Amino acid sequence: MTIDFKESANFIWSIADLLRGDYKQSEYGKVILPLTVLRRLDCVLEPTKQKVLNYLSKSKGLSPAGLEAVLKRQAKLSFYNKSKFDFQKLVADPNDISANLKNYINGFSKNARTILERFNFNDHIERLDKSNLIYKVIKRFAEIDLHPDKILNIEMGYIFEELIRKFADLSNETAGEHFTSREVIRLMVNILFLNDKEILTKKGILKTLYDPACGTGGMLSVAEEYLRELNPDADLRVFGQELNDESYAICNSDMLIKGQNTDNIKRGNSFTQDGLKDEKFDYMLSNPPFGVEWKKVETEIKKESETQGFTGRFGAGLPRISDGSFLFLQHMISKMRPENGGARLGIVFNGSPLFSGGAGSGESEIRRWIIENDMLEAIIALPDQLFYNTGIATYIWIVTNRKDKKREGKIQFVNAVGFFQKMSRSLGNKRHEIKDNQIEEITQIYGKFKQGELCKIFDNSHFGYTRVTVERPLRLNFQASKERIARLDDEAFFKNLAKSKKKGDRALKEIEEGEEYQKFIKSNLSKMDSKKLYKNRDEFINDLKKIFDKKGDKIKAPIIKMILKVLSERDETADICMDAKGNPEPDPDLRDCENVPLNDNVEEYFKKEVLPHVPDAWMDRSKDKIGYEINFTKEFYKYKPLRSLEDIRKDILALEKETEGLMSEVLES
Repeated sequence: MTIDFKESANFIWSIADLLRGDYKQSEYGKVILPLTVLRRLDCVLEPTKQKVLNYLSKSKGLSPAGLEAVLKRQAKLSFYNKSKFDFQKLVADPNDISANLKNYINGFSKNARTILERFNFNDHIERLDKSNLIYKVIKRFAEIDLHPDKILNIEMGYIFEELIRKFADLSNETAGEHFTSREVIRLMVNILFLNDKEILTKKGILKTLYDPACGTGGMLSVAEEYLRELNPDADLRVFGQELNDESYAICNSDMLIKGQNTDNIKRGNSFTQDGLKDEKFDYMLSNPPFGVEWKKVETEIKKESETQGFTGRFGAGLPRISDGSFLFLQHMISKMRPENGGARLGIVFNGSPLFSGGAGSGESEIRRWIIENDMLEAIIALPDQLFYNTGIATYIWIVTNRKDKKREGKIQFVNAVGFFQKMSRSLGNKRHEIKDNQIEEITQIYGKFKQGELCKIFDNSHFGYTRVTVERPLRLNFQASKERIARLDDEAFFKNLAKSKKKGDRALKEIEEGEEYQKFIKSNLSKMDSKKLYKNRDEFINDLKKIFDKKGDKIKAPIIKMILKVLSERDETADICMDAKGNPEPDPDLRDCENVPLNDNVEEYFKKEVLPHVPDAWMDRSKDKIGYEINFTKEFYKYKPLRSLEDIRKDILALEKETEGLMSEVLES
């Protein structure tokens, strides 16, 4: 890096102090971020600004489109500014700086002006002017040189991200939603492009890359720079979409300076306003917000899933409302180029998509679809505390529709949690960073594709299982004791016997009849032997019917069902309750499920793992479900033996001795 980006970020951050008192801290970013973008554009245009102005005076007669094309050529960029002002000239004339600043902003070409408008900065020019702040702020910005010769694009990205992080801290927002640590992006790009170096080094190669949650454009910038290092003749065209206005504007300004087509960066929600609906891409990278709720767009997403199925984006399933991570992944998979070598994507997830949701759930079905279609190539576990907004465990998923031959039917795990160095100074929750040599080592582990301490390789089926329902027989005893009969008063069905939905006299009559019937039930039950404990349900039902049938009023099935429920208790010594076909009736409270690995025989597993513990159990195979989950931690777990009792005893004695010494000091004092 040419200069320390933190030094520049701190200088710009110091300008925010001028706003103190006139602006709330949470509003600082609305002034500082657009002016940082404006100053960056100003510095980029400075070398050719006079050429543009000189030509402008000779441009009479040219059409607007013709003039725009000529001025871009004069600027040697994809944008220009035809105002006579720049930051230095604005500072030179403090008397009318507000009007001059507006004139300067309006002098930008349409593509640049559209970006600046996203900040809604015009709303703040008058406010700054009324507070006598505008000259002071512009003067301070004019003191810093943000030209790419002084501050590279990647450094400028760091500056924006540092500013956003600080402003987000002040306003209690989630800064990490807008950007990703550059070393994480570099690692992802390394892995994404690793096996394609032969293709990417061809002269004149054209590839496309997309990020559906591009934030300030870090993923796109690093990928582009990597490819230029690899092959200066390569043409990587980047595409993205971003929901946040400020992040979108920063990303677009970066693309503008680099000569990328800013029309490729779309504003809006990727799920409901897909700005690149018909596009397919060679590569994709993303770090979507962790655990983002999608309730606001639930209606649109469910409609697409139900009506379009696999012809849409969400045919595999929908995750729980509280976490839309898998929506991003399915969205990206739908944009994979199907031909010409297919596509590869890398996405950062927290641990939830690995295992959340049991068999049959949306998450499990999505994992199943990805794995059974052989799209999941690798998962890399990253160190914790790598991100500004969270210290939790994170993982890179590599997904592709064109696996190398040796990787077909396989999934690779790389355990990179130990590859980090502590930062000398924390940035939010970011306390760790991955150094260049560590990025290289992780990339090599991935590329070698060999089993080892930090690399595990599994067949796709390793992660699948059959969820089998295990039933155990219902065993109940029955007794018509006073205590059990009294439970009828708490039973909803019994209460409803003395209620009516009718009105007037008809309702009263129905209620009276119901109350009489309640008394009739209790009266008959009290005639049974209150001390007799029945351990056979059929025997109890027979005696029950005899009591009721004496009155010539045959007891109805719903009433029998209610009585059996109220007068019963579970009893392991009781006879098994049988259904009408003579089969054991399952006990819902004893129902359990077993996850049987797909590679195992279900019947053999049941005999070996279940029957020895519950001999009366059986499986209801009609309820079988196939599930997929990825237990990354388990695969790298190392057993640590417990400490010996002797070692523990020695520690306790040592502590006791130390305590005795302390007590003596206290007593003596």
